[in-house]
Amino acid sequence: MSDHTSGLEQAIERVVALGGLDASAMVSASVRLDSLTKPPGSLGRLESLAIQLAGITGDLTRTYSRRAIVLAAADHGVARQGVSAYPADVTPQMVANFLAGGAAINVLAGRVGATVSVVDAGVAGAIPAVGAGAATLIRVPIRAGTDDMTAGPAMSHDEALRAIGIGLDVVAALEHDGVELIGIGEMGIGNTTAASAITAAMTGLSPDRVTGRGTGIDDATHAHKVAMVARALSRNTPGASDPIAVLSTVGGFEIGVLVGVILGAAGARIPLILDGFITGAAALLAAGLVPTVAERCIAGHRSVEPGHAVVLERLGLRPLLELDLRLGEGTGAALAMSLVDAAVAIRDGMATFESAGVAGPAATEGVT
Repeated sequence: MSDHTSGLEQAIERVVALGGLDASAMVSASVRLDSLTKPPGSLGRLESLAIQLAGITGDLTRTYSRRAIVLAAADHGVARQGVSAYPADVTPQMVANFLAGGAAINVLAGRVGATVSVVDAGVAGAIPAVGAGAATLIRVPIRAGTDDMTAGPAMSHDEALRAIGIGLDVVAALEHDGVELIGIGEMGIGNTTAASAITAAMTGLSPDRVTGRGTGIDDATHAHKVAMVARALSRNTPGASDPIAVLSTVGGFEIGVLVGVILGAAGARIPLILDGFITGAAALLAAGLVPTVAERCIAGHRSVEPGHAVVLERLGLRPLLELDLRLGEGTGAALAMSLVDAAVAIRDGMATFESAGVAGPAATEGVT
């Protein structure tokens, strides 16, 4: 048994051992919220978010002030098939932009007090040198991008396990540092094509149902992209019963890293906020390995990618936001962190009916 296989098995066992969400903590959170000076449930999704957080952590007092965005980056061989509006050179250039602090995720993470860690899992080109400080670069490239999945497997089985192991290691370091909330994002030209193939493989839906326009491609390029997803699935024939095979045949190194981050966060009882379509595809794979992972994830938003709605429905997750985002980078996850702040503030800051001297709901027993 390889170290990578052993690490994955241990991560799966850790999640399985937790079972479902902490029902007792969720009841206690619900009772607390119902005692506040408002009609029960009147703050809607903020209340359900506070209850979910309690269920994930088993803690009714945690403030989630230590938070991080993990942004995994890698290149895709399928990009050579012309499935994106941008060249593959953009991947290393955008990694440099993250490190320099010029990207949307830097701005949004700064607003919610989250650190940004960029994991180079297989960026093909040289990352331009920039001033340090805006984000941490973790350089663990498996190799310079995946193979073209339309011609064969994107990566080997061992490489898929290595990618997941990288994600597990990243979470272990964040857990050691006391991080209480994780958001995930990605960067990699061609990765919506990989996410579409993963989603089709894991759901059994046709490529045209789950393949969108990614970076904003035109009609002809979109039709070509759908055809490339279909070709990749026909060439590799991955099955939903084996998520590692799906990852290795039609996935990406950064998607594998995200699978590891999701599993690691679930096992550590750290709430994890998904971003868009690519992170959702990673969550589909993680939930294929351990179904209870899904309820330990928070859907930050729903993007305009058609496959993203499919992914969230299959995971049983309702997005907190719907802002027509399609950038990636963890931007939707960062935005959703502000709602975690709001849920915690409501939980801790509002007066109760008793403390405020406000009459609670009128008793209705016996009223006809």
